[in-house]
Amino acid sequence: MGIARRVCALLLTAAALLGVVRLVVPATAGPDGEPPGVARQLAFLRAALDDGAGEDAQALFPEGWFFAHALYGLARVELGLRKPAGRRAGELREARWALARLESPAGTAPFDPGLTPAYGIFWQGWTNWLRGGVLALQPADRRDPAEAARFTGASAAIGAAFDASGTPYLAAYPGQAWPVDSTVAVASLRLHDALLPAPPSTEAPPGAPPRFAGTVARWLDGVRQRLDPRTGLLPHRVDPATGAPAEVARATSQSVIQRFLVDVDPTFARAQYLTFRERFVASPLGLGPAVREYPDGTAGPGDVDSGPLLFGVSLSATVVTLGAAQSQGDAALAGALASYGDLVGLPVDTPATRRYAFGVLPVGDAFLAWSKTARPWVADQPDPPPATVRWWWRLPLLAALLLVGALGWLPELIRSSARAARRRGRPGGPGDPVAGGPGGPVGGGPGGPVAGGSRGPVAAGGVGPLP
Repeated sequence: MGIARRVCALLLTAAALLGVVRLVVPATAGPDGEPPGVARQLAFLRAALDDGAGEDAQALFPEGWFFAHALYGLARVELGLRKPAGRRAGELREARWALARLESPAGTAPFDPGLTPAYGIFWQGWTNWLRGGVLALQPADRRDPAEAARFTGASAAIGAAFDASGTPYLAAYPGQAWPVDSTVAVASLRLHDALLPAPPSTEAPPGAPPRFAGTVARWLDGVRQRLDPRTGLLPHRVDPATGAPAEVARATSQSVIQRFLVDVDPTFARAQYLTFRERFVASPLGLGPAVREYPDGTAGPGDVDSGPLLFGVSLSATVVTLGAAQSQGDAALAGALASYGDLVGLPVDTPATRRYAFGVLPVGDAFLAWSKTARPWVADQPDPPPATVRWWWRLPLLAALLLVGALGWLPELIRSSARAARRRGRPGGPGDPVAGGPGGPVGGGPGGPVAGGSRGPVAAGGVGPLP
């Protein structure tokens, strides 16, 4: 076997073994632990953002710049919430940096200031959620008053817009509304009530409901009246005037909805999640869990949100579903999605950073880091739902990896077998049909038909027995 061929075989085997490790070693840490590699992933992402990754993401889809910064900030909040209050300074600084970017002219540029609320419900909802996250990192008695006031003011504007609307789904852009955006915004109202249960200048009477409880209740009623009739889930897109479903539920929005709905109403969220999981989670070719863009039995094209669809699967929706599953306590599905992602996502590690897909798409790292750190911010961590992913889901992938690892050595094994076969068949070798080896028909071994053996038909020095 040539040196070059042997080196290639070694590299192929090493890659297969690395895949086995990535598939077997846990890639999540649940709602309380720090997921492996996420801190280094965020270090890479921050450097990438400083180098213009936000602008690159904006060229890919309309909210690319916004998401790259928002998810970076939210993942920083998630890591900070896992630390003691006195050790959150770094996460608080980075979350504030991300929030300032969202509130800057560059952050608001793609959105319409003339909408109600200003800049549309997409910008308002995600920005307000990050505002709440910044406050959550601070001890309740030491929160920045100006930050608390901005959070309250923005929440009031969002609540007023929902109260004045005839539909639960407000516009993100002129004439366009997606239920997912309103879900994030309503979750931010619930977060406000959890962090700042009474207006700063007044004392709520004992037993008074939270400030936005009525708004949230009316929103839920409106949502239940406008579910997608084909799936029973929130639709992907709606008529902005009436909120009537205009497009079937799709995974790119459902995966985000399921992440936030648990903080709006845990009971409703659990029912929605189980339906989503049943209709959208699949196992193409039997090689691990993934998420279809369209519900089972429905086909459709990909777009800038879903990305290209392979076997109907959306990579972006699969990544975000990881976070939805973890927020719902579905550790089996979250862990499987994370391990599968570590196998096919080709992470590259250095002592200080981690990047997926060789760092080509930093906004993808932002989505993945945010998903791996998912947990409810308002609701209690839900009990695990019945598991749909079993321990043996890895076996087909492990078998494929072991086969790949062995392929490089297959030519050598074939040649070795051929050489062994030739040695066994060489004249004079053991078992040779015409040779002096034992058992051959002509030879000096015992039992040969012409030999000096005692049982040969013609023995040495005499005539053998007559028939």
